[in-house]
Amino acid sequence: MKYLKSELPILLSIIVAVLGSALEHQAIESGGMLLWGSLLVILASIIGVAFRISHHAEVMAMRLGEPYGTLILTLAAVSVEVVILIVLLHGEPNPTLARDTVFSAIMFDINGILGLAAIVAGLKHGSAKYNLDSANSYIAMLLVAIGVGMFVPDFVPDEKWKIYSAFSVGVMSVMYFAFLRLQTVEHRKFFEYSDGIEEEAHDQMHSPNSLHIIAMLFAIVMVGLLSEILSALLNAGLRGSSLPKAIPAVLVALISASPEILTALRAAQKDRMQTTVNIALGASLATVLLTLPVIEALALFSGERIEMALTPIQAGMLLLTFLTVMNNLHDGETNAIEGVSHFALFAAFIALVSMGLV
Repeated sequence: MKYLKSELPILLSIIVAVLGSALEHQAIESGGMLLWGSLLVILASIIGVAFRISHHAEVMAMRLGEPYGTLILTLAAVSVEVVILIVLLHGEPNPTLARDTVFSAIMFDINGILGLAAIVAGLKHGSAKYNLDSANSYIAMLLVAIGVGMFVPDFVPDEKWKIYSAFSVGVMSVMYFAFLRLQTVEHRKFFEYSDGIEEEAHDQMHSPNSLHIIAMLFAIVMVGLLSEILSALLNAGLRGSSLPKAIPAVLVALISASPEILTALRAAQKDRMQTTVNIALGASLATVLLTLPVIEALALFSGERIEMALTPIQAGMLLLTFLTVMNNLHDGETNAIEGVSHFALFAAFIALVSMGLV
């Protein structure tokens, strides 16, 4: 009973999915409060399930140790993001959804998570230390991955896009598995830290690993089912409205980032900035190196090009973000002032989204 109570968000998601499927068409036809109310309930249910996925990933991370802990946490978040993206892409045509989602995820991870955590750690501890080698490794890989996957496509003509897409799928897969090898073997010490997960997972120390794996897989399936309903309601709500077109992408990024934000803030309060750096930059890298190849592979399979080239405003925001993160993460210590600079960029991102410019 105690275990079932802890899995209440997943159990409720089953009820929400059944009711959502039954009331979906009625909500779309009625519109108004019924439509948006249903959409908010579905969204809240998906976020609740995402938190449970993150929890089970944290338990597994504690048991397997670092750097596998960060890998599990980021892979869990990216899997949620990829599942939702695939479902939404099968809805109404939205060729820029994948690009906008990856861009939004980077804004959430680097400027949102890193900014908030640096402010929290700075105000409580003055300055917080982290492993500079890990930050440099993440940034080096991120710059190349974003360049290959989101800058170069702007210059690839339509008649050559399949060749370049196949190349990008291959090179990003090689980059990710190479980084995975280096992170877990040769340069493992760059990413090692103690993150206090033991306290949160203590009550389930004796539960079998298979239970957590099954719970995570089932929860990911529920995310996919709920996303089907979310996609239909969201398309109906945005159709003919003046709301920003980037809302679906921002929602996907928010769902995947929500659990990571809380984990990073808890780590910052305990003066474990290494955890925050690994989560923020690791999630960004996993998003680019795992999401983009999946999306490009789907484009190759369908024969329809998916727009991955950044807009000028997105490119400018990413440039500012990387200039800021390279300046701030250069000495192995961070403080509240550096956190404010990142959070200012995150606020600018939200402002641009609300104005429909991103």
